Amino acid sequence: MEITTKYNPVEIENKLYAYWLDSGFFNSDPDNRQAYTIVIPPPNVTGILHMGHMLNNTIQDVLVRRARMLGKNACWVPGTDHASIATEAKVVAKLREQGISKDQLTRDEFLKHAWEWKEKHGGIILEQLKKLGASCDWRRTRFTMDDKLSEAVINTFIYLYNKGLIYRGVRMVNWDSVSKTAVSDEEVIHKDINSKLYYLSYPVVGENTSLTIATTRPETIMADVAVCINPNDERYAHMKGKKVYIPLINKEIPIIFDEYVTMDFGTGCLKVTPAHDVNDYALGVKYNLPVIDIIDNDGRLNAKAQILVGEDRFDARKKIVKMLDDAALLVKTEDYKSSIGFSERTDAVIEPKLSMQWFLKMDEISKPALDYVMNGEIKLIPDKFKNTYKHWMDNVHDWCISRQLWWGQRIPAWYLPDGSFVVAKTIDEALALAQKKYNNIKINELRQDEDVVDTWFSSWLWPLSVFDPSVCGHPENEGNADLNYYYPTNDLVTAPEILFFWVARMIIAGHEFRGKAPFSNVYLTGIVRDKLGRKMSKQLGNSPDPLVLIEQYGADGVRVGMLLCSAAGNDILYDDSQVEQGRNFCNKIWNAFRLIKSWNVEQIPQPDYAAKAIEWFNAQFNKTLKEIYDNFDKYRISEALMTAYKLFWDDFCAYYLEIIKPAYGSPVDKYTQEATLKIFENLLKILHPFMPFITEEIWLILNDNKTEGKTIMLTLQPKPQYFDAKIVDTFEQIKDIIINIRALRQNKNISPKDSLELFVKGNLDLSFSTVLTKLANLSKVENVEDSIENASSFLVRTNEYYIPLGNKINIAEEIEKLQKELEYTKGFLASVSKKLSNEKFVNSAPANVVDSERKKQSDAESKIKILEDNIARLQ
Repeated sequence: MEITTKYNPVEIENKLYAYWLDSGFFNSDPDNRQAYTIVIPPPNVTGILHMGHMLNNTIQDVLVRRARMLGKNACWVPGTDHASIATEAKVVAKLREQGISKDQLTRDEFLKHAWEWKEKHGGIILEQLKKLGASCDWRRTRFTMDDKLSEAVINTFIYLYNKGLIYRGVRMVNWDSVSKTAVSDEEVIHKDINSKLYYLSYPVVGENTSLTIATTRPETIMADVAVCINPNDERYAHMKGKKVYIPLINKEIPIIFDEYVTMDFGTGCLKVTPAHDVNDYALGVKYNLPVIDIIDNDGRLNAKAQILVGEDRFDARKKIVKMLDDAALLVKTEDYKSSIGFSERTDAVIEPKLSMQWFLKMDEISKPALDYVMNGEIKLIPDKFKNTYKHWMDNVHDWCISRQLWWGQRIPAWYLPDGSFVVAKTIDEALALAQKKYNNIKINELRQDEDVVDTWFSSWLWPLSVFDPSVCGHPENEGNADLNYYYPTNDLVTAPEILFFWVARMIIAGHEFRGKAPFSNVYLTGIVRDKLGRKMSKQLGNSPDPLVLIEQYGADGVRVGMLLCSAAGNDILYDDSQVEQGRNFCNKIWNAFRLIKSWNVEQIPQPDYAAKAIEWFNAQFNKTLKEIYDNFDKYRISEALMTAYKLFWDDFCAYYLEIIKPAYGSPVDKYTQEATLKIFENLLKILHPFMPFITEEIWLILNDNKTEGKTIMLTLQPKPQYFDAKIVDTFEQIKDIIINIRALRQNKNISPKDSLELFVKGNLDLSFSTVLTKLANLSKVENVEDSIENASSFLVRTNEYYIPLGNKINIAEEIEKLQKELEYTKGFLASVSKKLSNEKFVNSAPANVVDSERKKQSDAESKIKILEDNIARLQ
């Protein structure tokens, strides 16, 4: 079969992915093999592929493909998250374009529009993942609002409510005034904003004096219920038991004392506004202070504000500052940088707001989730996140699980005419419960709660619900065959920022309903940033389109480029040069394959250098393979790829192929060709999880495309075998010798075509002399006892190497070069000796470090003697 000159990734990738899908190679069903399972972190149904998705899903695909090639039954479950806030915002925007307001629609009418939008746009990101080569079992694709998965959410709510863990109450929440809903902490993005610190005068009741109080939010002073001062602040000791007036509205409020107040911030006096600040709310609870909420759900001042009623909160700020200034109550204004929370979805400034919501008690139910991680049953990779996780879990708060939206699973609570409620799966079940309280109550007197549950309240069930939703809310259920085979899953690949909000909650749900952790390892990726270190965003315009990158560099090139610079937990500084490197590697593999297949094969004797090359490379391959397996065991995926990369590029291409390559126009012997193809196939198998397309294409060609229903991904990866470490070590010496000879040729302007003689003073294993002869173009390699006169020399380990150059060498230049090297080596020896003469270093440093320094000292002393001898010979 003719092999194209250039590798065409786009054409090959489309063809191969269709072949994989048609053949069902990604499909997984329970059998007698060991299961390996990953559930995809479900991307938002509104989403499109970005660089973070590329990295995350490439890592998952590497793990899944490798598991298949280790003989495991690998199952990668795909799916999407219904993303309540994001999707509802998209639908509202679409309706607005059509001149329709959400307020004009009934809930059912709006949901019809939402489902239409989902069906049209919801599968885009999954189709994009296919371009990356994602080997998911697409038959198993799930959506968090599939009927059975939604039923699982409702059952879970009822179960936890009946267990006394879900309650309804007024609490401080993050309020998004644009989407008009509470949002979770992870949906709040904090930004440092240049703002103002306003110093306001609060007159003291009954005195001709006032307290000056600094605030960033003067528009909330009407909701103040106290002023708080640190009891240790002597400046205000005389204020105990007194009251002040709120500026403009002249309402009396008490002065209270608590060590919560920071004495050196502002003036040391804090306005306490429980309705509009989380910390103030805690103070209010502690001192039983009233709560006055003056901002409505739209972010406007309500009637309780008394002034500026109906004004937007930020417009009100500007106006109230002027009013305070006009009333001589604004003391001064300072520039101030403060951290402000913004809604991730709408970019609205978050309003801390007291709201009637549904909550899940987290103190007891979360304890097993902490234990799993701390006792090592679940490993966080890298483990530096273990302390962060512990801090979060030790300081867990009750989870606000209700959202004021229509898109999502509706809370199964039904209100009776008297304001009480029952929790039930259906209205008929709710009626039966209600009639236990009121015999004559009718079904039309029940009203279901308008809210939906937080999106995370569905996705925390993901590792369970994708296999058997019926166990969610029903821990007594045994579970179906899928769940009992695939659960617990093995690895989870996700981002550190959702370690608590999603990962911990999945552990909680897994323990609650199966008594087991849902996965064993959590691989935490870093953030993909641009080369300046900035987080990629649409606003900055610094995020390349992944699909354009795939089109330009090929999926394999992009995968390799992303992985080479992505150690677990570390941020990635992306630059196009990385994916160029990936594309170049693909070209290197393709060209190496073309070279091998271009040789004429004949039944001729095998040269010794070819036999030695095969012997060495097989040993080197097994040594490297052991390192690759070790890297995978430690989830050092980037290191595993780099190790494989160097094995192919440096060892296979730069040395092995150069050794066995026949002279131009000459044939290669049959045994060498067959051994080389076997080596090449093993390299393809090692590289396949990282580079699925090019490895599959070449593997199919190697097998003459007589592989209908066959694929490299279902072959077994080679396992590390015994190797002779002496062979590897000897060849490393051979490499160093070749490097020195090539450097000498370059320095002396000696043509590579001119053969040289090499004499070795020492003890070089000459078993690889034919390899050395070929790669360095030597006419002779010989061990000698004495130094060689008028020769250029170099040192490799403890052996001295001489190359007679006759009239090719400039004696003066050679002496000058050796003198410079001698001076440098003496300086190096002096620094090492100084370190070893330091008793504190010798006594306190680890033994291996001291031994290493002593070896450096010994090697330097040997080198100095050799250099001095060489200089003496030339003089």
